[in-house]
Amino acid sequence: MSTKGVIKCPRCGAEIETFKNPVPTVDIIIEWQDKIVLIQRRNPPYGWAIPGGFVDYGESLEEAAVREAREETGLEVDLIRQFHTYSDPHRDPRQHTITTVYIARGHGTPKAGDDARGVGLFSPHDLPQDMAFDHAQILRDYLERRY
Repeated sequence: MSTKGVIKCPRCGAEIETFKNPVPTVDIIIEWQDKIVLIQRRNPPYGWAIPGGFVDYGESLEEAAVREAREETGLEVDLIRQFHTYSDPHRDPRQHTITTVYIARGHGTPKAGDDARGVGLFSPHDLPQDMAFDHAQILRDYLERRY
């Protein structure tokens, strides 16, 4: 697959080389009391998911993780540590994304927001089957190292 392209400048007509690059995202495994916080996605791909989303231009990964957690779950979080980065080009059916996963502790009352249709609190050993993206694998990796 070619990652290069060319567009023409709308003002002068000069050719400008473009590059197609993976998009950075973050996901946050939020520990809330003895549960894990997941969101039910409002938009495709549907299913349960680890809260997360796209990193805004000019934003650090850590800032994006805290913002996405708040927007999707209503929780303030304390980031414990960076867990792992997942980069399979097919992990998101919409486009090639690279996610950096954080582990965090949540504070407050969970409430669905932003693009979350619902929020759920799950025992680490009783997670939903209908997970979006590669989030089932991410949680398996987390549980192998955590418990």
